[in-house]
Amino acid sequence: TETKWKRNQNKCGREGGGVAPGQVLSELKDENGSLKKEKDDLNRRIQEQSQQMTEKMARAIAQETHQLETDLNEERSRYQNLLSDHLHLEEKYDDLKEEMARSSNMSKPGHRRTDSTHSSNESEYTYNSEYAELDEGSRAGEDMTRGIDTSLTLKLQKRVTELEQEKQSLRNELENKEEQFQRARARDDAEFRKARGAELEYESLKRQELESENKKLRHDLSEMRRSLLADAATGAGAPGSPAYKVLLDQLNASCEELEVRKEEVLILRSQLVSQKEAMHHKDEKETMTEPSVFADDVNKLKDADELKQAYVGLKDTNRLLEHQIQTQRRTYDSEVEFLRGELQNVKEENNRQQQLLAQNLQLPPEARIEASLQHEITRLTNENLDLMEQLEKQDRTIRKLKKQLKVYSKRIGEMGVGQAEGQTSPGQMVEEPIHPVNIPRREKDFQGMLEYKKEDEMKLVKNLILELKPRGVAVNLIPGLPAYILFMCLRHADYLNDDQKVRTLLTSTINSIKKILKKRGDDFETVSFWLANTCRFLHCLKQYSGDEAFMKLNTSRQNEHCLSNFDLAEYRQVISDLAIQIYQQLIKCLENILLSMIVPGMLEHETIQGVSGVKPTGLRKRTSSIADEGTYTLDSILRQLSAFHSTMCQHGTDPELIKQVVKQLFYIIGAVTLNNLLLRKDMCSWSKGMQIRYNVSQLEEWLRDKGLMTCGAKETLEPLIQAAQLLQVKKKTDEDAEAICSMCQALTTAQIVKVLNLYTPVNEFEERVSVAFIRTIQTRLRDRCVSPQLLMDTKMIYPVTFPFNPSCVALETIQIPSSLNLSFLTRV
Repeated sequence: TETKWKRNQNKCGREGGGVAPGQVLSELKDENGSLKKEKDDLNRRIQEQSQQMTEKMARAIAQETHQLETDLNEERSRYQNLLSDHLHLEEKYDDLKEEMARSSNMSKPGHRRTDSTHSSNESEYTYNSEYAELDEGSRAGEDMTRGIDTSLTLKLQKRVTELEQEKQSLRNELENKEEQFQRARARDDAEFRKARGAELEYESLKRQELESENKKLRHDLSEMRRSLLADAATGAGAPGSPAYKVLLDQLNASCEELEVRKEEVLILRSQLVSQKEAMHHKDEKETMTEPSVFADDVNKLKDADELKQAYVGLKDTNRLLEHQIQTQRRTYDSEVEFLRGELQNVKEENNRQQQLLAQNLQLPPEARIEASLQHEITRLTNENLDLMEQLEKQDRTIRKLKKQLKVYSKRIGEMGVGQAEGQTSPGQMVEEPIHPVNIPRREKDFQGMLEYKKEDEMKLVKNLILELKPRGVAVNLIPGLPAYILFMCLRHADYLNDDQKVRTLLTSTINSIKKILKKRGDDFETVSFWLANTCRFLHCLKQYSGDEAFMKLNTSRQNEHCLSNFDLAEYRQVISDLAIQIYQQLIKCLENILLSMIVPGMLEHETIQGVSGVKPTGLRKRTSSIADEGTYTLDSILRQLSAFHSTMCQHGTDPELIKQVVKQLFYIIGAVTLNNLLLRKDMCSWSKGMQIRYNVSQLEEWLRDKGLMTCGAKETLEPLIQAAQLLQVKKKTDEDAEAICSMCQALTTAQIVKVLNLYTPVNEFEERVSVAFIRTIQTRLRDRCVSPQLLMDTKMIYPVTFPFNPSCVALETIQIPSSLNLSFLTRV
């Protein structure tokens, strides 16, 4: 094969003009190798460039994301500061209104002017002190605020004047109405007296006519008796004769007619007596003269039997007439009340129909049909709810009757057993009574709504917000129960498509929460309780809003409970702003509680005994007295933090919100401790740095026990940690200076230099920091772009966020306890 390959190679060389094929092959191989190298180099460069571009893009995206997050946090902080300023202005406005009301009341006659002036000066002093605390900025801002307050005061004065004029006009109108009513009443009384006088005259004439007829009949009767006595001697009028029978019939007829007339007279006299009693309150003169007339009538009854009979008949007639009058009056009142209710319902229905008709006339035909259908659906829904309420009442009645029936059947069974035991012989069998079995009733399928009447809205917010005690609710009931109850009431208003009811409920809720926080804003439990419930109410508005972004974690049953008629996105923003204000108030409340503990517990108390036994040279023993008193220690701070944490957990505060609160508290602890360290020379020593580092480690251990290491609270203590480390490191050589500069990244140049200047040796073996070393530090930190401030801002509040936290509580399973006094709410 080799000889054959050589022969072909020679042949190719002869044909190629004498060039050796091995040379060509080697050249091709070299060229191929160089191309492969170029290819590998290009691939490597491409990969490096792509990797560099990827890293560059990642860094750019990370920087841009960080910048956007920083801008967002700054914008959020600016917005929340504006909310805080707005809250201060609202409080100032309310104080001005109260002051104006007090000054207007005191300036009226009957009050001393000196008291008004004193209260005005006192309120002005309070206002100026608040103003000085809030605005320590530039003079231009103060002048602007004063101008705003002056214009606001003038507007308030103008409004007070207008209200007084309106009040005077309303008072005049009320007096005119009262005068018209009195005149109309006097006119009606005069007409009534005239009518009653005419009736009395007519009845008196009729009575006189009946009495004259009665006298005539009596006279005829006496004449007939005399004629009978006269004819008795002759025998013409003997019994059985025709004349006797005729006279006897006439006598019987006359007696019957006389009895009828007597009854009429008794009835008329009883009516006269009742009329006189009714007219007793109308006219005193008539009442004084009527008994004499009645006495004359009684004197005319000469016979004792007639007088007794008239008295008895008069009493019976009076009872009968009084009973009839009372029955008719009750019937009349009930009918009038029923007709008034029906008239009011008809008027309301008529107004609704007119509004619907006016709205429908402005709509196109398709929308008109849809609106009429919607109105019909609403009407049927209301009727359905009324029927459901009636059904529930009937169910309750049936349950009550069943319980009574069980009790009675049990008693009857016991009585039957007793009788059977008494009547049965020893050889007979006694059957035991069958006791009733309790059959549980299946619970109604509720829709997770609470129905209430419009007039009960103020009672709802009063019992659920203004007069609610957070401690009992937080311990015994489910967390966030007031928020769930308010949202279930809101759901029912949305179900009825009643925008006015929705608006008034939300407005009353927001105003009531603001009112209770203004009244009890210094109570940590109250502020924490309403922060948790406000956030839960906000989460419920999101969870059941119908937005797909908030419905992902809902169950199918919860998705059925979404709001169907109204979009409350704007109210969600209002409630979010309210939650921000409550959070800021909570932080201020916590700061006021912790502020007196921080310096004694973190700096002055000797947590590690024996480390500070040797005091810094040249200093007096100024901290031992506070430490010996044992007022506040690090354990006091930890116990207080644990109390805050447990209370917020009991109130059902969101875990993310608890993390933000803890982060803010740790920032306050670190800032206050560092500021006092920078201002006190006796605290800047090696031993104090060691104690501070130990105290910080205890705080970190508390975070670890509560599972809050990722909340960012540890990072807020970084300036204090670095200051403690700065007190402990060597401070002599350039390498020490380089190490300090690389270690103290969270401290400003002014803070580092201040700590080095204040550093005091513990004993004679240590030396003070030299001036040259401090200048070296300043030179190395010259290019650091940090704020030149020395003290940290202890009033700074991190911007708060409220991450969406859906609830797993089913609304239809929530029971309202009787302790809340909300019996007027009905589960639907």
